[in-house]
Amino acid sequence: MQSSPKAEELLGQINSKTKLGDLRKMAKEIKMDHALAIELWTSGNFLPRQLAILIMNNKMLTQEVIDKLDKDIQVHPLNERNQLIDWLMANQLAKDKKTIALIASWENSPSPLQRRVFWYYQARLRWVGQVPPENTAYLLSAVEANIAREASEVQWAMNFTAGWIGVFDKKFRERCVSIGEKTGLYKDEMVSKGCTPDYLPEFIAIESNKRGL
Repeated sequence: MQSSPKAEELLGQINSKTKLGDLRKMAKEIKMDHALAIELWTSGNFLPRQLAILIMNNKMLTQEVIDKLDKDIQVHPLNERNQLIDWLMANQLAKDKKTIALIASWENSPSPLQRRVFWYYQARLRWVGQVPPENTAYLLSAVEANIAREASEVQWAMNFTAGWIGVFDKKFRERCVSIGEKTGLYKDEMVSKGCTPDYLPEFIAIESNKRGL
């Protein structure tokens, strides 16, 4: 399918030097344009797909459409896969009641990317300051039972959720620290200056101290 002049123009503007801020500026000018988003998505390239996500109409994101996007994302390297699915969650899926309901159904999805979104969204409910749902004990039991055998991209999101539970919910803090000690996930991971380690005992200590919790 031949691209529209607008899609060709945008694809010509995006290159390896394009930053996320540039994409956001483009998206602000375009506003919502789902047809254009699909054209950009069809390019198969990482940065145009990030722009596409910003201008999608989330009312069009049915489970069938999301499954197609998921399949397309699978062709990217791991770091790009994670960035695209997280970007989709933050900018579209978490902003509509129907897609939020879909997220809630993905805990046992056959797709690791959709399972990642399930867990990442649970973490998000806690760190953005909303009152979290009353499923914390259940989530921690699921983390304890399943994190060791999960795909790496899902492990990170499960670990992230346990981290924020440990930060904001003192009665579960020791349990969350214990998960990190038992799994050893990210214990020896090097992090950039100013970044918080993902290793749960360190993550929880640092982030809770920042907040005086």
